[in-house]
Amino acid sequence: MEPSRRLPSLNALRAFEAAARHLNFRLAAEELGVTQGAVAQQVRGLERDLAMQLFERLPGGLALTSAGRGYAAQLARAFAVIAEATSALRPQPLRLTISVTPSFASKWLIPRLPAFTAAHPQLDLRILASDSLANFQSDGVDIAVRQGRPPFGAGLVADLLFPQDVVAVCSPKLRAGAAATLDDAELAQLVLLHDGHDLWPEFIERALARPMPPGMRSMRFNQTALALDAALAGQGLALASRFLVEPDLAAGRLVQAFPATMRGSLDFHVVSARKPRHPEPTAMVRSWLLAQRGRSDEP
Repeated sequence: MEPSRRLPSLNALRAFEAAARHLNFRLAAEELGVTQGAVAQQVRGLERDLAMQLFERLPGGLALTSAGRGYAAQLARAFAVIAEATSALRPQPLRLTISVTPSFASKWLIPRLPAFTAAHPQLDLRILASDSLANFQSDGVDIAVRQGRPPFGAGLVADLLFPQDVVAVCSPKLRAGAAATLDDAELAQLVLLHDGHDLWPEFIERALARPMPPGMRSMRFNQTALALDAALAGQGLALASRFLVEPDLAAGRLVQAFPATMRGSLDFHVVSARKPRHPEPTAMVRSWLLAQRGRSDEP
């Protein structure tokens, strides 16, 4: 290599650039994971190599000389170019945003994610849990699990994930078995745990074939997951789509309070854009979600 093209040590350049940004050898050492003495030694070696002073050592700390300021600015740009070139070589993770309700996320999706992410470590998932209807364009959503009746919008594709099969559940400590019928006095002893869907009046009328008894005790939550947590704690009876509670029913943490169920009309669907922004990961996650339809009791 020609003498004019000989470069200083890369470690010395890194030490100087970090020290120039912090104006402190200790902070530069912490950033680089070396000792303060090592940084000071690298900088002194660089100054000897360049035959010029880059720092002024002052009683209160460091100050860059005029040459040091210009050199530090040029090195910062050079390191940025190196970082950008290196990043371009590395494979970028496949990013995907899934929009779901908080209850669906906590009671169904999250328990199943470890197996999926272990099988697809290259996928960077973002879970957007909200009761608000996500917008595929403005919110950057790739896939949504939505409850309702299709069609969900122009340019969207929807497939049935789970039907809305509503069951009443409670802790086995509260009710040992499911009684087919209860009189008003027996119903009055129960606490109905309402969620944001407020399906209890419809469930009692349709599934139990009776009007809502007056004076029923109740507790209200804005999320189905919270009502189910209260049911698990033995605080009353909650309503939920069967697939959300099947693991708890199978494990005996919850029991079905009544044998009757109610078929709702707001089924759960997997929805994505007809022309997705990220076709490969979207197809991967969509296929995985739809494959769970017959395995709702297996987290």
